[in-house]
Amino acid sequence: MIRRSISTGLAYEDMVGYSRALVVGDWVFVSGTTGRDRITNDIPEGIVEQTHNTFATIIWALEEAGSSMAEVVRGRIAVSDRKYEAELIPVIGHYLRPVKPALTIYVAELLDPRLKIEIDVTALRGSAGG
Repeated sequence: MIRRSISTGLAYEDMVGYSRALVVGDWVFVSGTTGRDRITNDIPEGIVEQTHNTFATIIWALEEAGSSMAEVVRGRIAVSDRKYEAELIPVIGHYLRPVKPALTIYVAELLDPRLKIEIDVTALRGSAGG
């Protein structure tokens, strides 16, 4: 079975020793992804902007893996404070409502206090459609 790593090229991935995404056969595992802009490395202040950045990076990683959001079968979302729920849910719904994956959302403190959200997803290539 072929195993392929995908990296954004950020030093943190190399320092910690993980891949942004890992492709194993038809499975794509996208690591916990935060609201940091993958191009500029900037962290916006707001939860909405961070969530859009998070999904932009996830979408990029899925595309690099030959997959897409339509093939996401599982997601986990860590939010730093439950107070963000009203702002957050419509944004999450924008990305996930079309595919309706299995999903867990929980509150957890993230390593960098500027970060408000972290999302990981699993996709199965070839599962989109019917």
